[in-house]
Order: sequence, then structure tokens, then C-alpha cells
Amino acid sequence: MNPIIHSAKVVVIGAGFAGISAAVSLFEAGFEHVQVLEAMGRVGGRVYTMRPFGSDIIEMGANWIHGQEGNPLFELGKEHGLLSEGHSASTKMCLPGSITPCDYFFKEDGRLLQAEDVEQVCALFSRLTSRAFDSELEERHRCLSLGNYLDNAFAESPLAATEDGLKVFEWCKRCECTDEASSSLYEVSASQIGHYEALEGGFFNSLGPGGYQAFIDILLRKLPAGVIMTSTPVAHIEWALNENDQGKRSTHPVRIVCEQGQSFEADHVIVTVSLGVLKQKAALMFHPPLPDSKMAAIDRLDIGTVDKIYLCFPERFWPEDCAGIQVVWDNGPEDAAVYTSELEGEAWKENWFKKICGFDTVSRHPNVLCGWITGREALHMETLDDEQVGDVCVRLLRSFTGWPVPEVSQVLISRWGHHPYVHGSYTFVPQGVLAEEHGALAAPLPPEPSSDNRKPLQVLFAGEATHVNFYTTTHGAYLTGIREAQRLINHYT
Repeated sequence: MNPIIHSAKVVVIGAGFAGISAAVSLFEAGFEHVQVLEAMGRVGGRVYTMRPFGSDIIEMGANWIHGQEGNPLFELGKEHGLLSEGHSASTKMCLPGSITPCDYFFKEDGRLLQAEDVEQVCALFSRLTSRAFDSELEERHRCLSLGNYLDNAFAESPLAATEDGLKVFEWCKRCECTDEASSSLYEVSASQIGHYEALEGGFFNSLGPGGYQAFIDILLRKLPAGVIMTSTPVAHIEWALNENDQGKRSTHPVRIVCEQGQSFEADHVIVTVSLGVLKQKAALMFHPPLPDSKMAAIDRLDIGTVDKIYLCFPERFWPEDCAGIQVVWDNGPEDAAVYTSELEGEAWKENWFKKICGFDTVSRHPNVLCGWITGREALHMETLDDEQVGDVCVRLLRSFTGWPVPEVSQVLISRWGHHPYVHGSYTFVPQGVLAEEHGALAAPLPPEPSSDNRKPLQVLFAGEATHVNFYTTTHGAYLTGIREAQRLINHYT
């Protein structure tokens, strides 16, 4: 092995799946000087496993392993017994492609919709979205947003002629916003989502009693003690340093300066912060500034907010066969006319709760429901206190179902959009933007070989936003960390 590997210094910024997988890969390859800097007081990043309602876990962030074949996290979970078995494995969020007769759909007037009527609309919605994901759109639809394409295609179906069909279709679009992490499907590119690759083996793979934290713990065991420094936010990254930089002699081309004053010199830095953090800080974080192509990718790609609202009740009030309570509005926010009317002004804030898709049951928690909300409505919800949000949700459940819903005993809300070290949940490709921007975001600086004799690969980028095919996913984040570590391993070997 090249002895330079043993002396090369690498700093990894971020201790989520991308940062940890990069550090593990580097140590396994023989790198001895690797330091991981994490801004939060914990590891895991957008993986956040808690136990607020007793001994069983609640996931505030990442919730599932998406797909099985070729998914390294599924394989890791299978190898170490971290996946759930039996009934609990079937607990999942209600999406158009996964509804069952156990999902109760209520209209605003309190009427329970017939399961077969809902299933017809949801099945059509799934077929239409599959065309986009499989890159099978007709040419006339390729220039449209995902929302406009779906509206045009649905209008050709007899189901669009029924009032209930239109309202359930709006629910489908609202739920798809959760999958896309967008404020609206009218802001998502229809043609570019075909670059996303769904792995075979099922969309949902529920986790065992240790949750996602158990996966993080397995990886942490492979790292030497002291490698990860938590509560260490980075202020700025200096790269392309020379011997006379700021009058200081430097034997390494990179210097990482933290907010608390610590300074680390390195040959390479792997930046795994979220796209949201890059949008907030990249312009001032790097010295010299990032090239225009990199800044353009940061600007063009987008990151949305997906939040969870956990409601813990003193007792279960929903039927034993109910897997979730879905709310179907007369004029929901993903209706094209409603969306257009609310583009200007802030009237939508009064009805922020209309973006909630429904309230799903939660594995291992018989008295807990989980509501899902996305986009600008989620960001607004984050500014409200827990009690206020809980009261609104209880009012919705009572008015839609007519059931005797008790007062909620505990409310737990994620607030990823306003998290100072995250600023969002996961990435999507906006209308008018090409998925190739993921690749531009991933490009190392300087490239290898460097055209100006600078040491190559000083600044590398990982994280779900840098994967063209697996953006939004945990396995995408995990694989990008390994990708950048392998880039350095190849450089030295």
C-alpha cells in the first residue's frame, strides 16, 4: 500500500450516513489521520431515533429503507438483524401506491369514502407517476411540471368526471409532495424524476426495535475512539492554500476553521452537509469561493421540508382494522386552481393544516398517530408551538371522523426546515432544472488531474443531494460517502 495514505490528513464534515461511511471506508483502506466534525450534539444527521413515549423507538427523521436489491443498508440490516419481522413490518405511511381497505378516507363533510372508489383513483395515480419515474412520458408532457402532467393525464380518465375522484386525486398529489419533499408538485420537474432509480424489493422496509440508530451504531463500531467531534460547527473552509497564504506557512492545502475557534489542516476535506446548509452558507463558507458551476448547482437544485406530527393519546379511539385516517378536502392545496390562487400573499398560512395528508398508525405504539406535512406549510407549522399544532390536529380528527377523539396527551413535532444545521429534509429537482446538477454538485475541487498544478481533490462533496439516481434516500447518502472515500483511495493507490 502507498505509504502516503498513512500520512494523508482527511477531515470529514458531517456525521450522518455520508460522513460516517466515508470515514469507515478511509480507515478500512489504511488512512490513519481522519477527523469527523459534526455540528450537532449527536451523530446521525437526518437520522434521529428517539424514545419519547416509552421504551419503543420513534423516528423523527429517516423512516424506511427504500428497496432491497442492491441496497447496502438493507444488506447491513439483514446481516445484523436490524429489520423488523411480522406484523410491525407492515406499518407504513399511506401513499397512493400502497393503500389498503384498512386506510379510512374521510371527506370534509365527515363522509367515509368507499375503499374501491379510492383504490381506483390511487391505482391510476400510481400508473401515471410510474410513467414519469420510468421515463415513459409522451413528448407533450416532458416540458411540464409533475403536477401539470398529472392533471392533464388524469383529465383524460372518466374518474376525473366525478367529484370524489377529483378530490381523492388531490389527496394523491398532496401525498406525493411528501415523497418529493416539495411544497407542490407544480414545482417539480416531470421529466427529470426519471433519473431517480427505485430499487426492487418494496418501497417500505420497516426497521427493528433499534430503529435507524442501530445502523449508525454498527458503523460507529468500525471507527477508532475520538474520531468524531460533536458540537463542532464549521465556520469556513480555506482551500488552495500556498506557503505564503495570510503570512502563514502551510504544509497542507486545506484549513477548516470552526465556529469555536478550532482549526484543522488537511490534505482533503469531504463536505457532507445538506443542500439546505450549502444554500444558506456556501457563498461565504469557502475561501476561495466555489466555482460558478458548483454555486449554480446549489442554487438550481432544491431541498424541501417534510415534517412529522406525532400525537400520543391516552387511549386508542380508532378501529382495530384502521391503519390510518386520511383527510380529503373539498378544496385542497394541490388542486390546480387553489395552488394558483395562493401563489401570491400569505393567505395560505391560515389553512396550513390542509397540507397534512392524514394520520397513520405507528409501529409498536398502539395509541400514537403520525401526521405528515410538507413544504411551506410545514415551515409555517414549525413556527407554532406543540400545543397549538396538537389542538388543530385533534380538531381535524374530530370534524372529519365524528369519532370521540380524546385530548392528546403528548405532541412531538420534527422541525427540519428551521434546524440550523440541516435547513430541510431532502432534495428534489425543480421544474426547468436538469438532474445532471446532482453531478455538478458532486464534482471534486480541484478535479483530477488538476489543470493548474494544484493538489487535486482538496474539497470533495457527498450526501444524498450529490447522487443522481438515489437522491432523497439514506442509501444514496451512504453510497456517496463511500464514493468520495474511494476517490481518495484511488488517488493514492
